[in-house]
Amino acid sequence: MELMKVCSLFSGCGGIDKGVIGDFSYLEKKFARNPFEIVYAVDNDKYAVDIYNQNFKHKSVCEDIKNISEYALPDHDLLLGGFPCQSFSIVAQNPPRLGYKDERGKLFFEIVRILKVKKPRFFILENVKGLLSANKKMAFPIIIKELESSGYKLKYKVLNSFDFGVPQKRERVFIVGFRDRLDFEAFEFPKSVCDTERKVLKDVILQSVDDKYFFSEKAVAGMLRVKEKMNKGRSQNIEQPCNTISAHLAKVSLNSTDPVLEENGRYRRFTPLEAAKIQSFPDNFVFSTVSENRQYRAIGNAVPPVLMWHVIQSLISVIKSNKIKSSRSLKKITRNSTANSEVSVQYAFI
Repeated sequence: MELMKVCSLFSGCGGIDKGVIGDFSYLEKKFARNPFEIVYAVDNDKYAVDIYNQNFKHKSVCEDIKNISEYALPDHDLLLGGFPCQSFSIVAQNPPRLGYKDERGKLFFEIVRILKVKKPRFFILENVKGLLSANKKMAFPIIIKELESSGYKLKYKVLNSFDFGVPQKRERVFIVGFRDRLDFEAFEFPKSVCDTERKVLKDVILQSVDDKYFFSEKAVAGMLRVKEKMNKGRSQNIEQPCNTISAHLAKVSLNSTDPVLEENGRYRRFTPLEAAKIQSFPDNFVFSTVSENRQYRAIGNAVPPVLMWHVIQSLISVIKSNKIKSSRSLKKITRNSTANSEVSVQYAFI
């Protein structure tokens, strides 16, 4: 299959892009190369961009997307975007419109701006599950309407990373857009992997880590005094998938909701390597060019590559299926072109 061109917005450290391209190994399983090439990637976090550029042949641009002209972007078949979800609100107008508490919330419209001009065949957007219920469930329908007004038919679904061989309970909504009706009708979200392919925390945690990752005795004592009252201290069962990790791992405390580990009565945070493994990054993905705090943030904000790999397989199936249909239609057109030109036009739209 000919390589399809991809534009990656809000690319971060590259979790979503790694899944789209494929060609990596995770927990001794090989994830095949996919027929895509990234022709443009952008993010405004220079540390995430630095990590990205250590791991991909094509380089990400460090820039505010609001400063990028949609006309200057290269043509592409697929647009990707894990757009920021903060601060959605509804402006009291009739009809109601999306409003924002800060600049980050406005970035969704940068995607719409680009879609209307570049018109890629597909797009895939990812966001937190809470987007579905934001602002008393008023925000998501408006987001869908804006995307549809750009000329796309949409399918969306909440996917849990654990269902696809990632050792983490991480629920995210994926919105897939199609310009072509046949693509829309053919697409189905990926099905969960079988139970034997699911992974749990013990599959990725390290046997020995530096003492700096353990909490002090004072911190542990403080947590234990209020543990019942606060219902926190999120110690993980290594026989189960990990709770969702976030960008806050660098500042995790025992009284936060972020997951921690208990080992022989001692509590510790995950190492950056463990966090990357929990997110399903391959072992050869390089994070060490930035500080550990920046590593935690980039990893916690990423889309698990293995989950994205499974999503992109569904899109590849659509492309292959409709390529075969298009080929058959062209043969019909050739057979009928001399006898009845009107029939040829009809077949062209099948």
